[in-house]
Amino acid sequence: MIRKVGDFKLSFEGQAPKKWPKANLTPNARVVLAKRYLKQENGQVVESAEDMIFRVASVVARIEEEMYGKGKEEVQSLAKEFYTMMANLEFMPNSPTLMNAGRDLGQLSACFVLPVEDSMEEIFDAIKNAAIIHKSGGGTGFSFSRLRPKNSMVRSTGGVASGPISFMKVFNSATEAVKQGGTRRGANMGILRVDHPDIVDFIQCKEDNKEITNFNISVGVTEEFMSAVREGRPYDLMDPHTGNPVGQLSAPEIFNKIVEHAWKNGEPGVVFLDRLNQGNPTPLLGKIEATNPCGEQPLLPNEACNLGSINLKLMVTEKEGKMVINWERLSQVTRLSVRFLDNVIDANQYPLEIIDKVVKGNRKIGLGVMGFADMLILLQTSYATEEAVEYAEKVMNFIQTEARIESQRLAEERGTFPNYEGSIYDGFMKLRNATLTTIAPTGTISMICAASSGVEPLFAVAYTKTVMDGTALVEVNPLFEGFAKEYGFYSEELMRKIADRGTVLGLPEVPNWVQEVFTTAQEIAPEWHIRIQAAFQKYTDNAVSKTINFANSATQEEIAEAYRLADELNCKGLTVYRDGSREEQVLSTGTSSAQSSEDKTTAVKDLQASEQLSAPKKPFVPEVNTVVPRPRPTTTIGVTEKIKIGCGNLYVSVNADEKGICEVFTNTGRAGGCSSQSEATARLISITLRSGLSVDAITEQIKGIRCPACMRREGVNVTSCPDAIARVIRKYSDVGINFSTVKLGTHEQVPAPEKTNVAAGQGNPAPEKAAVKKARASVAPGNACPECGMSINHESGCVVCTHCGYSKCG
Repeated sequence: MIRKVGDFKLSFEGQAPKKWPKANLTPNARVVLAKRYLKQENGQVVESAEDMIFRVASVVARIEEEMYGKGKEEVQSLAKEFYTMMANLEFMPNSPTLMNAGRDLGQLSACFVLPVEDSMEEIFDAIKNAAIIHKSGGGTGFSFSRLRPKNSMVRSTGGVASGPISFMKVFNSATEAVKQGGTRRGANMGILRVDHPDIVDFIQCKEDNKEITNFNISVGVTEEFMSAVREGRPYDLMDPHTGNPVGQLSAPEIFNKIVEHAWKNGEPGVVFLDRLNQGNPTPLLGKIEATNPCGEQPLLPNEACNLGSINLKLMVTEKEGKMVINWERLSQVTRLSVRFLDNVIDANQYPLEIIDKVVKGNRKIGLGVMGFADMLILLQTSYATEEAVEYAEKVMNFIQTEARIESQRLAEERGTFPNYEGSIYDGFMKLRNATLTTIAPTGTISMICAASSGVEPLFAVAYTKTVMDGTALVEVNPLFEGFAKEYGFYSEELMRKIADRGTVLGLPEVPNWVQEVFTTAQEIAPEWHIRIQAAFQKYTDNAVSKTINFANSATQEEIAEAYRLADELNCKGLTVYRDGSREEQVLSTGTSSAQSSEDKTTAVKDLQASEQLSAPKKPFVPEVNTVVPRPRPTTTIGVTEKIKIGCGNLYVSVNADEKGICEVFTNTGRAGGCSSQSEATARLISITLRSGLSVDAITEQIKGIRCPACMRREGVNVTSCPDAIARVIRKYSDVGINFSTVKLGTHEQVPAPEKTNVAAGQGNPAPEKAAVKKARASVAPGNACPECGMSINHESGCVVCTHCGYSKCG
């Protein structure tokens, strides 16, 4: 080990002791580590995963010898504790710590905030500093709110200012030129206050998905603005230099403009600035104006934070035949993690001297979690339930309490953080760290730990992964596979079927309670996403990084309601993503049809064009749909299926012409039933199909509707007549009804697919079209991964590739 006094640089080389435990890593995790984290020389990996963990644990533990006078034996014992915790995958620090601890670079923090002041010199200083941080593996956040608006007078030159957006593009270009470790570009967050005169331009600046691609953007929303939205009145725009009003805009109109653009492509998000500053632990040092790239870490200018996450999947144990949370181990891991992260502050080689000073003045750490969805599954609890919200609050309250106890112990041993005097804790609680908890994205580290990401629900129960030689492999969530084997419904055929569909909902082979426990992100109502986020936020010092997933058919009003609910429940920010809303997106899990990506993109554009002819000028009112359905064709072909419902039998006929499915008929059996309601549902669906709306959008609205008669009767595997209709439409949309060989006006029709009982899962459905199989082989929503070309997930305010381990945010 080498120490350089002053900048405190630590280097370390060594192999993990053979007697220490092997890391509990999957083969896939070892591949990701080899590609992204392990030390290389001349293009060859020269350390094992265990060596990497030993390297990190040793460097972080030896701080206690270097700075706090601990003996070598005590330090070695601590290093083994750190090592074992990481090798067991119970805790993992953020990516830069894994990559750089004990190596020459030595930069261990993931997130930074840099100031952008209103002079050319200071703006380009910020660009230079951002480039240095990106080169070291960190991401940066900026507030552009101090920059004068475009067309303002520049006294020093007599010219006019170009405004914040023009400089954001310069920052974006600089980021493009600097790659982190030669493998990925840096990530940025750009924030502009809602009362800045250029706010409309900012909201629209990423309307083209190819613009400002290295930035996430969020509007800094104030309490005054949200009050004006609720009251339907104007609000003031403020001069960034004088703080004086310079005009007004309609708050509802700006709110709807934010909603409109978030509906279009997920940006901008919002951060609630006043709420961030209510939680600012050191208000005497200034206001918080910006966050890191994924929004979960509010920071002062020139401040950084190192993050780490506890794997909740491993905090569940069996007790007296029941799965329960292992509170004792969670306490131990929490306290050891706080000590680890506090040591990282001192082991860190900061890229700028000013950052070193600010960080060590506040000693902020961000301890969070991953594997929350896995924990719920092991506890046999559905994500979209009150019980899940209660677990979220209880777990995070416990972690925050234990973290504060450890920080208090460290304060007694090492002293409080230097800026303690005048902080919100002054005279109340002596702490070593100004903040302790953050819920960060865990994209790559959750892959390493084989855990679900952050506090997100599962994205898919199973998916098809194509490896380098073109072989298609079915990847199944190991917890689901375990449940399937334990409860006797496992089969290879079922696993392939789930991979094709991306969901277990509606599969008769899967018990209903298992279907509920394994509900995936897009099957969960946005309200539950937000309630879970709010539950974690309640006991988190900093903020919570999470993506609120919407179906492609979601309306702007549904997006608006999500923002209102996040505000009401005291979230500190919100990121939404409507499935398929990025032009480059590939087909999504469980919603694919025999369309090509190009066809689907065109359909999305057409839908946007029809629904968004102009930006709303008043508080949002749904636009009237003036689409006229095409006439019913003279000749169709189709199939009829008999399905058992609560009232007897329901016969569902699906007919198609050369343009696809165009109508649905229903008929009830002799036992009766809600024939008028079923007929009305079928007529409305028929006219909607002929109006050009996608099958996905239609079935998303009617699937899963529950009828008491169906729920009470044994042997019924549909939840209602609309649910039965949705299943039949979905099935024949996927399979396809071959119209190409039918001669119109004659009776020479190809045989319909063999009749099957969809509800009971009987019979052999017709083989899928090759196009459907190909589309479904690329599972997980998102744009194409820039490294492997596969699809990526939008989660935790970030994007992650489950195929190669790429993560936009580490």
